Amino acid sequence: MKERQIKIKTADGEIDTFITHPQGDGPYPAIILYMDVWGLREELFDIGRRIATVGYYCMVPDFYYRFGNVRHAFQDANHRMISMELLDAERVAQVRAPMQKLSDAMVVNDTGALLEFMDRGEPVRRAVGAIGYCMGGRHVFRVAGSFPDRFKACASLHGTRLVVDGNDSPHLTAQKAQGELYCGFAEHDPYAALPNIKAIEHTMQDAQATFSYQLHMGARHGYALPDRDIHDKQAANRDWELMFAMWRRQLAA
Repeated sequence: MKERQIKIKTADGEIDTFITHPQGDGPYPAIILYMDVWGLREELFDIGRRIATVGYYCMVPDFYYRFGNVRHAFQDANHRMISMELLDAERVAQVRAPMQKLSDAMVVNDTGALLEFMDRGEPVRRAVGAIGYCMGGRHVFRVAGSFPDRFKACASLHGTRLVVDGNDSPHLTAQKAQGELYCGFAEHDPYAALPNIKAIEHTMQDAQATFSYQLHMGARHGYALPDRDIHDKQAANRDWELMFAMWRRQLAA
């Protein structure tokens, strides 16, 4: 395995980016990992490594770069990350502050810079996949619809604000996607109620992309992240099974 942490130029500065891929020369199918509200950390790097060990080039960018070196990782006595609802109000406000300043448009613009960087000699194929957690799940919807000629296999796991009022809802952007789009949802998730899931399913019926999802019974928002206090191993492994199959169909064949 090869890995490095570099800065990639964007219109607004330089984005800290962790990159990992197999030892060979490639080219490899590329996956961009869209972070959750907590920001960059070793947990996300390990997810990137898991993806790379089976033959992918994985990029984990820090979309909070405009706001400084933002890192949040509050842990309990068992060294697991504490869920938002268990934090005190001061720490909740601290975690949410950079998220509230980060617009979807910023992430889409940054993604354009990341794709341009890949095209300047990285050992990757043209078709790209994505995986996003929490707010990153929404960002996956945005980039899948904004770069349909590049993103062909995208996964949103316990995504937030996927359906909102107005013509600029993320699920309407995702309708422009190509290839495949997969969503993993938790049964107990205030950010993805069942009517919203059905709205996404209905909208994607008219999309060019193939849409599929799993509703994980008993799981809670944040279930897919391995170091979380509410990690649901069975649900997360089912997601991995379906995502790797999707990436193999769309990117690695």
